[in-house]
Amino acid sequence: MANLKEIRNRISSVGSTMQITSAMKMVSAAKLKKAQDAITAMRPYADTLTTLLQNLSATLDSDSGSKFADQREEKKVLVVAITSNRGLAGAFNSNIVKESKKAVAETYAGKDVHFVTIGKKGNDIISKTEEVISNHNDVFDNLSFDTVAEIAEMLMEQFSEGNYDKIVLLYNKFKNAATQIVMHEQFLPIVPAEKDGENDETANADFIFEPSKAKIVEELIPKSLKTQLFKAVRDSVASEHGARMTAMHKATDNASELKDNLTLEYNKARQAAITGEILEIVGGAEALAG
Repeated sequence: MANLKEIRNRISSVGSTMQITSAMKMVSAAKLKKAQDAITAMRPYADTLTTLLQNLSATLDSDSGSKFADQREEKKVLVVAITSNRGLAGAFNSNIVKESKKAVAETYAGKDVHFVTIGKKGNDIISKTEEVISNHNDVFDNLSFDTVAEIAEMLMEQFSEGNYDKIVLLYNKFKNAATQIVMHEQFLPIVPAEKDGENDETANADFIFEPSKAKIVEELIPKSLKTQLFKAVRDSVASEHGARMTAMHKATDNASELKDNLTLEYNKARQAAITGEILEIVGGAEALAG
């Protein structure tokens, strides 16, 4: 009977866990819808703004370009790793950590690499082995363009002052609830679009720029960079909810299967115990009759 009690306790424990994972799945599904709508609506604007900026930058002379487009020898690299403050999201956070370690060991081997972390989970692991100059866990408490813009301004200041020669973003890009793509995206310096004779001629012929191209680029760059970082954070938030929903769905299925197996095991043990008791009674009755 002690074995039966142990199995009953396990069934109860698994049932409680299944209720929690099922609730977390539904919460993530509700949050995912909102986050997915936000990033879907934002992507066309952010991509068009970035493309416009790159095309304008490509038509400028090298001496009239922005300080944010200054191509320097890559000696010091700053990596912005975007994770989350919470776990239970499958490989969502670990994929960024792995990509961060790969960037230090392979992509930027031999260079001085520092990190800016957005998200507690990534910071807890990366800070153990790498130098983290700043951490921004509070961004997700009140996610807005203004809070992300402050981080973007700090990154632009670090680059313009020459503290770093290159700044890159590492984040999960949302594709669907089951798929997130790890992005290694250059933030600074701005890479102008490759000059194309036909496109360059079209840009000069079809558009009249007022004020000058250089002035427009100078005004657009800070806004474009802030938008780019905000898009990356939004992508990461949507990916987090998608990854957590998928992970909790699988956990619920596994708990349900485990509960069914334990219930079957419990019924077998209970049936064996009852059969044993019946045999004892029958045996005793026969002994008395004899």
